[in-house]
Amino acid sequence: MARLPSPVVRLADSVVNEIEKQILDGALRPGDRISSERKLAEDFGVSRPSIREAIQKLVAKGLLVTRHGGGTTVTDRLDAPFVDPWQNMVKDHPMLHSDVLEVREMLESQAAELAAQRATDVDMARLDKAFAELDEAYANKDLDQSIAADVAFHQAIAEASHNVLIGHLTASLMRLIHDHVTNNLKHSHTRPAQWEQLRSQHRTIWKAIKANKADKASVAAKEHSVYIRESIENNALDAHRRISALRRAESV
Repeated sequence: MARLPSPVVRLADSVVNEIEKQILDGALRPGDRISSERKLAEDFGVSRPSIREAIQKLVAKGLLVTRHGGGTTVTDRLDAPFVDPWQNMVKDHPMLHSDVLEVREMLESQAAELAAQRATDVDMARLDKAFAELDEAYANKDLDQSIAADVAFHQAIAEASHNVLIGHLTASLMRLIHDHVTNNLKHSHTRPAQWEQLRSQHRTIWKAIKANKADKASVAAKEHSVYIRESIENNALDAHRRISALRRAESV
């Protein structure tokens, strides 16, 4: 029996596949503007019509968006379907807060364990930089920079796990609980002991990953996440008590 010839892969489809890989790997992030058609044609070694066709296909998939005069950028299509419906649910139903934070514990613990096993030299260089910026922000007690650096540090760990879903779910989860994390850091910022505890926990996680100690990294990340969850819950309880006390005082 004669063998059927292998199907010819269109050049545009090859480009689509490569750009999708960059989005999955986090090399291209939501909001990033992709290169011009001319530059992409040079990079991929194909014609500009092939690039144009590839972009059209990615736009149709919802992964890219083209705006007149604004170029072509990456959308948050992979993350938004998870985040969008849950943001209002978490906001309107406080009982979900604990559930979301428990998921963070599992995710970050697994991410740290895998990062300790799989991180490449490039991953470690990025993680070292993220930790250095985080540690400096904490040392300077720079709240705004600490919030941004905290997110970047945990995202660097997630992507060093080399599990695409962990990388994207971590980014989505951090968006989902951004307000809680921000408020918790603001609360800890006024309490030196808690602030230094957070700084120390980040250092422990970083050192364990650098030493390729997967079990230790997993435990350190889980302990950090549990500490955050308990802090957020305690802060919420304190706020509730303050409101109750004010109501009682006003009724007298």
